[in-house]
Amino acid sequence: MQIIPIASGKGGVGKSLLSANLAITLGQAGKKVILADLDLGASNLHLVIGQSSPKGGIGTYITGETKFEDIIQPTEYENVWFIAGDSEIPGLSSLKIFQKNSLIKKFQELDCDYLIIDLGAGTHLTILDLFLLSPQGIVVTAPTVTATLNGYLFLKNAVFRLMATTFKKNSKAAEYLEKLKSDSSSLQRLYIPKLIEAIKEVDPKSAAKFEERMKQFHPRLVMNMIDEPRDADKALKIRRSCQQYLGLDVESLGVMYRDTLQDKALSSRLPVVVYKPNAVISQAIYRVAEKILQSETIQFDKDFEHIDTDTSYELAAEEATDDFSQKMSYVEDLVGTGALSMGDLAETIKTQAYEINQLRNENILLKSKVVKAIQQGFKC
Repeated sequence: MQIIPIASGKGGVGKSLLSANLAITLGQAGKKVILADLDLGASNLHLVIGQSSPKGGIGTYITGETKFEDIIQPTEYENVWFIAGDSEIPGLSSLKIFQKNSLIKKFQELDCDYLIIDLGAGTHLTILDLFLLSPQGIVVTAPTVTATLNGYLFLKNAVFRLMATTFKKNSKAAEYLEKLKSDSSSLQRLYIPKLIEAIKEVDPKSAAKFEERMKQFHPRLVMNMIDEPRDADKALKIRRSCQQYLGLDVESLGVMYRDTLQDKALSSRLPVVVYKPNAVISQAIYRVAEKILQSETIQFDKDFEHIDTDTSYELAAEEATDDFSQKMSYVEDLVGTGALSMGDLAETIKTQAYEINQLRNENILLKSKVVKAIQQGFKC
């Protein structure tokens, strides 16, 4: 079984679109596919594949209302089964350790050719752990500055999570990371290859194990919503950033052009590859599926722990995910390899300045209304 977790650094980049349509195309190729909606709290994958509102799913399994095997439902599409997320849980981040571990175990026991997991957006530990169920996960991004930045951010946090999982508690490597953890901005600004060189000095065995797992780790990238050929260059630049700053090889699975047919397909409650197989976006998904069909299924080494046995040792980068200093380190990485141009940054600053000005004007208007209301109250 090849497990394919599909993630994104931010929402709205077409992650669920790819997940649903990829499952159907692989099913059309004669492969048994299970599609799981793990975007809990915002579960809508059933709408993309035209399923009716689910009565049970991951949420009801977690709450003990249904058995896991009962939430695996057939679809009207050949060879494709579906596990709904439903909204029983407010969000993926609310999953407790034992709930996550139970899900991971159940996923690993499934009998199919491909398990496609549509993950929630962001870099929460649970999302990262589910992404690392396979060394062949897919990150979906788009050419916009924020999507590019967050796509790279996701991959960087995945590498840190892989590192934290590899270094055993109380090892010299773990102790070294704990010291760096006190200054998260400094930790984030360290390039992974340089960090590993430093760890080799104190714990060569742990460093060698991590380097071995990095060789096994082959995430894949899909650039969606491109409008012109030069937008595709962003994917190459993200890959270059990952190689230079993370020591990570990322495979490009291809690009997908923005296509209004997707909206029409969604309103018709049909996946776009069924609604119009010859559409530009449908053909792009078929190309992605073909590359996956030709790829060899790889796994992390047998000693890799997918299930948490220690709840106290967390990802070194997690606590500072939203810190300004960390965000700036990602920007610096991407600017360094040209993934973000100075024009992109200037445009982002202009947009933010405009939004801040709009908020300021709204604030002034609200204040004037409050003052007027108070004055009228005094007159009464």
